[in-house]
Amino acid sequence: MLTNYIHKAMDNATYELLEDGTFYGEIEGLAGVYANAETLESCREQLQEVLEGWIILGLQFNHKLPVKDEWENL
Repeated sequence: MLTNYIHKAMDNATYELLEDGTFYGEIEGLAGVYANAETLESCREQLQEVLEGWIILGLQFNHKLPVKDEWENL
């Protein structure tokens, strides 16, 4: 179930190419889950690492993981 959550969240990530030539990625609705890197692939990898850390920290503090409407069929 956790793996599905990560995959669904990553499927909803958005990326943009910044003026400095780096890539910025984020997952809307997940505060603090963003990444910036020199390549798109590196940005995706960093974003997933940030997401995983965000989930672990949230679970340690007994926070409920937000479930976006489109993710409800995990």
